[in-house]
Amino acid sequence: MTFILKKIKNKICILTVNRPEHYNAVNMDVLSELDAKLDWIVEETDCRAVILTGKGDKAFIAGADIQAMQKMNKNQAEQFSKMGQDLTIKIERFKIPIIAAVNGFALGGGCEFAMACHFRYASDNAVFGQPEVSLGLIAGWGGTQRLPRLVGKGRAFEILLSGKNINAEDAQLMGLLNKVVPLEKLMPTVINIATLIVKNAPLAITATIKSINNVDILAFNEGLLQEQAEFFNLFDTEDTCEGLSAFVEKRKPKYSGK
Repeated sequence: MTFILKKIKNKICILTVNRPEHYNAVNMDVLSELDAKLDWIVEETDCRAVILTGKGDKAFIAGADIQAMQKMNKNQAEQFSKMGQDLTIKIERFKIPIIAAVNGFALGGGCEFAMACHFRYASDNAVFGQPEVSLGLIAGWGGTQRLPRLVGKGRAFEILLSGKNINAEDAQLMGLLNKVVPLEKLMPTVINIATLIVKNAPLAITATIKSINNVDILAFNEGLLQEQAEFFNLFDTEDTCEGLSAFVEKRKPKYSGK
């Protein structure tokens, strides 16, 4: 069975977690296949934006596969946590923008994967939460680190300690989501923003992702210096020359990613 479906159109790749009978819950096979698909996008396609979503209209990713976790020993659990963390870091630092299209439940690991994406749009039936404490666990794929950065420490404590669910409207109000739309408009809306991204210079997009991610890694002054370096280094690229020339010449730029 293929756990991650792929579809490419107009330089946008849609990756769909394909376990609808399990609410798209994630096990090690799903993690491995998603990791491989991300490598494939970089190495074998010319895609400039990625959309991550779930099969069906009930779940984005309902979380980690609890039945699989119930059979794990400590060493297997360590491997599972590491695989999940490594993959969410890979998503967060991916050179191509990854947008989460959250269509239903995004609980536990599903919420963690959504948070790792560069930004998040959701349908109005989306539900977010980190219910791990109700299972005797904690978030293991970056939830304790990314959630406070997105919604603030106080709200993160409330969500992570209570295990309660958050509806899409509240998730947007607290900063977890960028936009909420009716379910039938979710994919067209996400494709629309992805289309805007694809029109921009690929090297500038990658440099922007790197610079924004530096907020969590570098002190403010160091981040400014890195931003400065990314800025002036782009002047050695064909894309920057093309973008500036196109503006002066009042025409649309044609970016090559070089």
